[in-house]
Amino acid sequence: MSYLQFEKSLMTNLQEALPKEILRTNRSGAYSSSSIVDCNTRKYHGLLVVPVPEIDDKNHVLLSSLDETVIQHGAEFNLGLHKYTGGVFSPNGHKYIRECTWEKVPTTIYRVGGVILKKEKVFQHFHNRVLIRYTLLDAHSVTTLRLRPFLAFRRADRLTHENAAVNKEYQEIDNGIKTHMYEGYPELFMQTNKKAEFVFVPNWYKGIEYPKDQELGYEYQEDLYVPGYFEFNIRKGESVIFSAGLEEIKTKTLKKTFDEEVEVHKPRENFHQCLVNAAHQFHSRKKGERYIVAGYPWFHSRGRDTFISLPGLTLAIDENETYKKVMATAEKALIDLINGQPISVNIREMYDPDVPLWAIWCIQQYARLVDRDEATQLYGRLVNKLTSYIKKGKHPNLFLHDNGLLYTNGTEKPVTWMNSMIDGRPVVPRTGYIVEINALWYNALVFNSQILEARGKQAEAEDYKKLAEKCGKSFKEVFLNEFGYLMDYVDGNNISWEVRPNMLIASSLENTPLSLAERKGIFDICTKELRTPKGMRSLSPKSGAYTPIYEGTQRDRDAAYHQGTAWPFMLGFYLETCMKIQKRSGLSFVDRCLIGLEEEMFYHGIGTLPELFDGNPPFHGRGALSFAMNVAAILRVSKLLTKFYNY
Repeated sequence: MSYLQFEKSLMTNLQEALPKEILRTNRSGAYSSSSIVDCNTRKYHGLLVVPVPEIDDKNHVLLSSLDETVIQHGAEFNLGLHKYTGGVFSPNGHKYIRECTWEKVPTTIYRVGGVILKKEKVFQHFHNRVLIRYTLLDAHSVTTLRLRPFLAFRRADRLTHENAAVNKEYQEIDNGIKTHMYEGYPELFMQTNKKAEFVFVPNWYKGIEYPKDQELGYEYQEDLYVPGYFEFNIRKGESVIFSAGLEEIKTKTLKKTFDEEVEVHKPRENFHQCLVNAAHQFHSRKKGERYIVAGYPWFHSRGRDTFISLPGLTLAIDENETYKKVMATAEKALIDLINGQPISVNIREMYDPDVPLWAIWCIQQYARLVDRDEATQLYGRLVNKLTSYIKKGKHPNLFLHDNGLLYTNGTEKPVTWMNSMIDGRPVVPRTGYIVEINALWYNALVFNSQILEARGKQAEAEDYKKLAEKCGKSFKEVFLNEFGYLMDYVDGNNISWEVRPNMLIASSLENTPLSLAERKGIFDICTKELRTPKGMRSLSPKSGAYTPIYEGTQRDRDAAYHQGTAWPFMLGFYLETCMKIQKRSGLSFVDRCLIGLEEEMFYHGIGTLPELFDGNPPFHGRGALSFAMNVAAILRVSKLLTKFYNY
């Protein structure tokens, strides 16, 4: 029995099936995504969603969906499913689904009378192409399969409607056609590995609705263009492959291509393997550079997310070479930052003040999880450049004060991961001395002094040690309060007493000015007020601003984003703190906490972790269906847990 398996009773219950989404990505940042019953519930969904750099830096939905129709004795059974105006679902193809599994690739079994049809989908790793293999497992008479493509040719964050500008022309190619709806878009090549008749019947399917967007208060209705359909007979035991991509492919090679793609996919046989597969989906290549996409379906590569995620997405699963390749690209961005030059690679938000500090933390994880000497050799100079850059006050929004702490202005623009805004102002205006920025600064000072010592630069190392001592003393004086936890930020008389999870970063770091008892105090209050089975709340329920449910209008959601919602990536710092203070006695607790997330493999984004969860039961998953920092944190904790067990 497959680990990821969904039976007929669930698949035919749309209330249960529609919230479950499947995501497949490739190394260009393109993706293929829908619900497990192949009914698109977001405008971001689509079988082929690709970047079109000739137009902009966004992803674009080219092939929205593909309806299959089984024909026997003149009777037609449409396996497709769409939601139309008025809450009408049609053609209700989900009622023919017998089961859906996902071992290496998503596989759906349909039963229509005596016909049993298997559908398997892959998204090519290094080409913008989706492949769908149909295998007729059983049939008692001649069977015809009809494939009807629904085209969008629009940005993934927009909708399209019937218009006169559409280009209805197409050209016949090897076992298929090529077409593009609008000028400036690439050709879409649709082919099969068996000779199929293409019947040109252009039509607009109007009033298709996306319930996820409706729920979020976005526009949610559009019209999709169908140029016609492909039709061919299929014999019992025969497999036919449909291909949709940006390049023509020799159809004789489709079987081999499909088999090779299946072979390189790792099976999803347990929780850990699901997360490893999810980790691979965040990697992207552009013009020879390597990136981490912050999440799908709408995020890009971002500085903070890259450095927080990279160790978990690579080192934690023993993919050290991939870490180095991504860091080679990220290092270019960091050097540009240090030199005050425009960022030359496609990593956004590099100017946020905590980014260089997270970069140093990221390198420190290489020293912890791989080899300290190798980390020193590879990245020691970079760590020193970054630390010196901050120390000399060259960052436009990091100011080193005489007490050794870093001051940053966050009143006008968010400066940390708590970055939601309303009316152009931060929802959480963290400013002044910010707890995790200064904890990371202390950690960076100590780490850099250790690296300088290893490189034989004793005098420089001593200077950083002295600064670290001053910083550590001031850190406790400024942030540690009489109730045993840390202030979130302090700016003169503007002091945030709110219990937030950012203090866990301070308690989890390899180098911290906090004593073991002080770490335990932080751990205890976060356990009481912030821990949920899905992650750490972004704000304590005792706060008057606590808003645990992430729903409603965009404004409502922005207001709730960091005011009580739960974040799995913060659970990583919490569990790391647990291992540091409880040692081996805390390992069983860490295990139990990780198990609490395993059920998420079967909800929301199948086999991955969503962006955030509600802070109150039933802790519904929200936001992006797959989020890099969350997947990375759980993999990193799992790696640390293994190291503890093997110690």
